[in-house]
Amino acid sequence: MKRIRFPAMLVGAAMTSACITVGPDYERPAPPPAANYAMTGDLPAPTLVALTPSNEVAREWWRSFASTDIDRLVEQALRQNRTLAAADAALARAQAVLSAARGGAAPQIDYSAGAERERVNTAAFGIEGFPSPTISLYSVGASAAFDLDVFGGQRRRIESAAARAEAQARRTDAAYLSLSGQVVTRAVDIGSLQAQLSAAEGIVADDRRVIEMIRRSIAAGGAPASAETAAAAQLAEDEARLPPLRIQLAQARHALAALLGHAPSEWAAPELTLEAMNIPERIPVSLPSELVRARPDILAAEADLHAATADIGVATAALYPRISLGAAFSVASLEPETLFNYESAGWSLGPSLTGPLFHGGALRAQRRGAQASQVEAMARYEQTVLNAFVQVSDLLQAVAQDQELVQAQIRAAAAAAENARLAELAYENGAGTLLQVIDAQRQSQRARLGLIQANAQLRRDIAALFVATASDWRAEGG
Repeated sequence: MKRIRFPAMLVGAAMTSACITVGPDYERPAPPPAANYAMTGDLPAPTLVALTPSNEVAREWWRSFASTDIDRLVEQALRQNRTLAAADAALARAQAVLSAARGGAAPQIDYSAGAERERVNTAAFGIEGFPSPTISLYSVGASAAFDLDVFGGQRRRIESAAARAEAQARRTDAAYLSLSGQVVTRAVDIGSLQAQLSAAEGIVADDRRVIEMIRRSIAAGGAPASAETAAAAQLAEDEARLPPLRIQLAQARHALAALLGHAPSEWAAPELTLEAMNIPERIPVSLPSELVRARPDILAAEADLHAATADIGVATAALYPRISLGAAFSVASLEPETLFNYESAGWSLGPSLTGPLFHGGALRAQRRGAQASQVEAMARYEQTVLNAFVQVSDLLQAVAQDQELVQAQIRAAAAAAENARLAELAYENGAGTLLQVIDAQRQSQRARLGLIQANAQLRRDIAALFVATASDWRAEGG
């Protein structure tokens, strides 16, 4: 018993001191003091936005547009998008690294076996006149080692890996959230471009109708033959607007196909219309103090900060000794049949101590580098928070302005359409000029296209606001 008393005491002392964990403990940054997003002089929050002190979010936020086409497109993208597949794989890799770190803290047990044929060089041992024999050596063994992690280096390493896995999980959430926003934005683009193309084609038809009206006036002697020239020039100008719109529409459809994981030739875009994408009645927007606890990119930056803080502990623990327990057992014999005899067995058991003595300042430099990385991570976190607040502030103002613009464009389109109708009626009755007809028609065209673009921009900014405020991206069954 006396022979094992000292090792037992050493192990007991090491186990007692195993609660030491060097390096700073992570403290979560406090929520920002900002109470709202508006700057002095900004417009009030849009009427459809509800600022809430809770972390309320719009689950499956795209359903707020009440469009079955959008619902179907987003759900397909969440299942099939290649970028999301890469994000999921990156998350699986980070989780595997965490599992490996946790496994490294457990006892490490290995086995070995060998069968060797060798010639013993007797002359190397000073034995002269004795032939060097050739022998066979058979061996089987096992070993175990356990790092007591007295100063917590392994625990800090696990903490760092867990934080990095958390950061990747939040980046994966950000990828899903961003994808849902991209799909909705592309759907709005397609609906807008189809509406603009339809309006442009209607404008061309109106131009041709005006030319026919002019021709009738020329035939009746009410206008000179040159009157048709200006109208024909307007027709040519309006026809020239059609190809760029068709190109943009094709590109938007192709981009949507890619988001859904398809080649353009393998997928057909649905007929999307702005009218079928209803404006949400309410958008819940968390206050700044809650946004920092919900937005994925902020949470990812916070997890990076946590990992950097834990890395200081890893670098600090490297400055201290390591105490580990080791055990080994093996059997070796020249003959297979005597391999497992008691006489062939050997074993060892006991603690070991290793520690840094001289590394040229490398270990302390690594610790200073870890401390600098923690400062960098904190600055990145704070900048991420500021960027998020700016983005939400910008979008709140954009949605407020978009709502006003849509109402103004509705009034402008109605007035311009009526002015064009009256100008054509006056021209047909000889009370107006061709120039007045063309000018009124151009104003009506611009107003019609402006209304379409304003409606599309409102929907784009609403989608961006949902994404910026970390609304829930999860689809049913997702």
